[in-house]
Amino acid sequence: MTRNIVISGGGTGIGRAAARVFAADGDRVLLLGRRAEVLEKAGVPGALTCAADLTEPGDVRGVARFVAQELGTVDVLVHSAGGAGNLEPGPGSDDPLDRVAHDWTVNFRLNTLTAVLLTEALKDRLADPGGRVLFLSSIAAYRGSGSGAYAAAKAALHPYAHDLARQLGPRGVTVNVVAPGYVEDTEFFGDGMTEERRARLVGETVNGRAGTPGDVAATLHWLASPLAGHITSQVIQVNGGAERGH
Repeated sequence: MTRNIVISGGGTGIGRAAARVFAADGDRVLLLGRRAEVLEKAGVPGALTCAADLTEPGDVRGVARFVAQELGTVDVLVHSAGGAGNLEPGPGSDDPLDRVAHDWTVNFRLNTLTAVLLTEALKDRLADPGGRVLFLSSIAAYRGSGSGAYAAAKAALHPYAHDLARQLGPRGVTVNVVAPGYVEDTEFFGDGMTEERRARLVGETVNGRAGTPGDVAATLHWLASPLAGHITSQVIQVNGGAERGH
């Protein structure tokens, strides 16, 4: 049976890998992101695209209208949009507090607000029963991220997901979170990864390798399947055991 899959951040990295897995199943996929050209070049067979800034309520309302017209029901909603704000404009100030305020605001907008706004806009369209909501968190939610801002923004998704699972559970909708560790071949790490840092991150795993977008995509695909119908309000670690440390 063909399902309707909506994936934010679907043009690159984990979101794109997940889109390709669902599309290979014959599902109808809608890719969301800010850059129309990136969505169009994602290489997901048959995918619909809708460019939108999911931090802006007006854009999210536009997405909701597009979904209503093109899909109607949403079977699976995957939140892959996010980032540490490295591609965003700077604070325009050298004042330390201005920089802190900017960093924390950007991270919460990119990682938390995008997911919350899109969920609230589409939750009434989730398949009833059988709908799935899947959030992308991070190992940083458990171990920190250096500045704290990115980690805190990802960690904020956890209680929201738990609340949502309780709210949507009576409708037969499950809500889960996937927390990757170091994943190669994504924009998040980009070209700034030194060999020393890569070696350290891989060394923190217990299986001795970096993660791939496919690792995370396969987990999302399984959580969206009927086989995972009794799993909800959970955070699934996909980081080679690195969250546990040595």
